[in-house]
Amino acid sequence: MRISWDPLDPHGGIRSKRRVAVVGLGVVSCLGTSKEDFWEGLLGPSPTGIRAATNFDPSPWLTPKELRRYDRYNQFGVAAADLALQDAGTIEVDPARAGVWMGTGVGGLESLEAQVIVAHERGPSRVTPFLVPLMMANAGAASIAMRFGYQGPCETTVTACAASNQAIANAARLIANGRCDVMLTGGAEAAITPAATAGFNNMTALSASYTSRPFDKDRDGFVPGEGSGVLVLEELEHAKARGAHIYAIIEGTGSNEDAHHITAPLPGGVGAARCMRLALDDADLEPDAITHINAHGTSTPLNDLAESQAIISVFGDRRLPTTSVKGTLGHGLGAAGALEAVAACLTMETRTIPITANTKEIDPDIHIDVVINEPRTMEPGYILSNSFGFGGHNSCVIFGPPDR
Repeated sequence: MRISWDPLDPHGGIRSKRRVAVVGLGVVSCLGTSKEDFWEGLLGPSPTGIRAATNFDPSPWLTPKELRRYDRYNQFGVAAADLALQDAGTIEVDPARAGVWMGTGVGGLESLEAQVIVAHERGPSRVTPFLVPLMMANAGAASIAMRFGYQGPCETTVTACAASNQAIANAARLIANGRCDVMLTGGAEAAITPAATAGFNNMTALSASYTSRPFDKDRDGFVPGEGSGVLVLEELEHAKARGAHIYAIIEGTGSNEDAHHITAPLPGGVGAARCMRLALDDADLEPDAITHINAHGTSTPLNDLAESQAIISVFGDRRLPTTSVKGTLGHGLGAAGALEAVAACLTMETRTIPITANTKEIDPDIHIDVVINEPRTMEPGYILSNSFGFGGHNSCVIFGPPDR
């Protein structure tokens, strides 16, 4: 991972000697609140309808008083962070060198919608005094930092569906450049609300049948999802010294902007292709080092086509096994990249690629190798995880094997 760039030499700059390990995973999703349930769900039959985390019980993490002060998206994030730290084991670290960087698309939208109704129906005096901390997008990162006493950088990325990937990339860079030794990072979202659902539906982004079928010839939009994924990142030697279990290494990241349209990707996937190349360059890897792609794959006509064109632009005739877990999870918006990062790390560990659920017949205009019907064995190598968001935001993260 680079910590400086030479503008006169696109392949120049200084590389960090500090490597970034993924040592803990926590997840809240429609599949449950354990990495085991999450992984089993990705390998099994897809849920149907809206992918809400209907069985989520916040009481193990939050008191009744706290619940009144934590929006649902914040509850997800706190739970996933705690699960991730439990998974990572005991980490002794200077609190000033431990930080939090989370992503979200909209923050506390559920609380905002509810209190707007209260103001309209019952008057302004009945609006909760906690509305601002309930709705603010940075409440999730702040709550996690306060809960675990992490006093280093605490930041939030709000870049639509690219937010979590960019948060993970930024957190990893804080470790690579020596500022921190440990970071909690990922994303959380709880935007399955009446107004948000209506907005997406009225812009024809949602599937009419509430079936997510990425890259399929009959795809007609995404299915709403929610939840949180949190990764514990730790400087590699710090992790080795305490005997940590290492899922993967973050080798490189890329981030750029289409600068084209507020919702539609740049035609031909040109911006996404540039982002993938940035991540490869950051990792000092050639395209043939990648053996699996965890795609953004939203199940929308324009996005899936553009991403497939971007993949071909970068990897040429190599038909890399590509999957989109949104067929199972739905689209978690700002949490999507974090949920997919958890999936990528489990893929790396188990060498098993989950299927793209519900996809039966690949669009004839899409010429990539989409994993359908049965999981596949992943060949040794690196995983590229893509996230692209409204506004033209692109973010890619490359995960490498822990034993390299």
